[in-house]
Amino acid sequence: MRLAVGAFKTRRIAHLDMDAFFASVELLRYPELRGHPVVVGGRHDWHPVVTTDGTRRFARLREYVGRGVVTTSTYEARALGVFSGMGMMKAAVLAPEAYLLPANFEAYRHYSNLFKKAVANIAPEIEDRGIDEIYFDLSLLPDDTMALAYQIKKAVREATGLSCSIGITPNKLLSKIASELHKPDGITVLSLEDVPTRIWPLSVSKVNGIGPKATLKLEGLGIRTIGELAKADAGLLQQHFGATYAIWLRDVAQGMDDRPVVTQATRKSVSRETTFERDLHPLADRAELSGVFTELCQRVAADLEHKGLAGRTIGVKVRFEDFRTVTRDFSLITPTADSRMIQRAARMCLKRIELQQRLRLLGVRAGGLTRVEKRVEGESNPQQQMELLEIKGDQST
Repeated sequence: MRLAVGAFKTRRIAHLDMDAFFASVELLRYPELRGHPVVVGGRHDWHPVVTTDGTRRFARLREYVGRGVVTTSTYEARALGVFSGMGMMKAAVLAPEAYLLPANFEAYRHYSNLFKKAVANIAPEIEDRGIDEIYFDLSLLPDDTMALAYQIKKAVREATGLSCSIGITPNKLLSKIASELHKPDGITVLSLEDVPTRIWPLSVSKVNGIGPKATLKLEGLGIRTIGELAKADAGLLQQHFGATYAIWLRDVAQGMDDRPVVTQATRKSVSRETTFERDLHPLADRAELSGVFTELCQRVAADLEHKGLAGRTIGVKVRFEDFRTVTRDFSLITPTADSRMIQRAARMCLKRIELQQRLRLLGVRAGGLTRVEKRVEGESNPQQQMELLEIKGDQST
C-alpha cells in the first residue's frame, strides 16, 4: 500500500476509486492472467476457450479486428501505452501480445454494489459517481482519518477481493486528484496547506475538467503545471478561455471547491462523456468515433442499471474543435436502461447534428429518470420504444 499524509482541521471529503476496476474483476475470474498485460473491450466475444488439457486459451490483442475501443486495461498494459477509450486497433499495435477479454458489465455491477455497501457500513454519507467511484463525507466521523481510511480499504477488500485508492482532503476537487496520486492501493491525505507542495507541481491535465485540448492551449501560453495556472494573469486566461471558464481555472488552481457531497438528492440525469486526446474527424476517424460512442452508451446503461434507474430522454453532447457545444435530445415512449435502446436513440440525436468539423468531446446522457419498479409495461417492445414522442429544444453554445 502506498501512503502520503498531511493534516487538516476543515471538512474531510474522500474520493474512493477502484483500481483498474473492470480489469481487476476479470482477474478474479482468471487469476492466471495476473502480472500480464490484459485489455478488456472490443465489440466481439473473446471468451477464453478451455483446451483438452483443461487449461484456458485466451485471445491476444493482435487477433482483434474491428472498430471497438478499450474499456479498461491492467496496469501492465497501461505501462505499454494502452488506456481506456483508445481504439482497439491502435492498442494492438502498442501491445500485440496483451491478452484480450470481453467486457462483463453484469459482473462489474455486482462488485460495484459490494464495495459501495461495504463503504456505506462505515461512512453512510455517500455520493455515487458511477460504477467504480464514490465520494463520501468523513467530517462527522471520529477524528482519526488514517484509521478510517484503512478500515474502509479493508472492508472493500474483504467484500470484493479488490483494492482501491482513496484521497481525503477538504473538498471534492482535491480528493479526486489525491486519489490518483498513489495508485494502486494508495491512501493520500492532504490539507489546503499542502496545495503548493503537492498539487501545484502536477500537470494541469490532472484537474478534472481540464481536457487534452485545454491542456494544449494552456501549454501554448506557457502554462504547464497547476502552480503556473494559479499564478497566471487573469486577463490572459479570460482572453483565451472566456470569463466563466477563466474564473473556474483560477479557482481550481488554488484548490478551491465548495461543492457538497450529494447523497439524497434526486438525480436528474446520468451521463458519460470523453474528451479526445486529439480532435477526431467525423469521416476520417469514423471507426474510432463509433467505438467510443458504443462504449459511452454501454457505460450509461451500466450506471442506470447499477442505480436502479431508467431514462426516458436520451441525449448527446458534441463539442467541436472551436469549442462550440451542441446538444440534442430524443424521448422514448417508456424509460429504458438497455444499452441497445440508448444507442439507437442517441444515434437519432447525432443525425440531427451537422458533423462537418472535428470533434474534441462526445457525450451521451439519459434524463427523465424513474425508478425501475415504476416503469410502464411494454418497455421490452423495441419498435414501440423507438417511436418519437417529443424532440426537445436543440441547444448550441
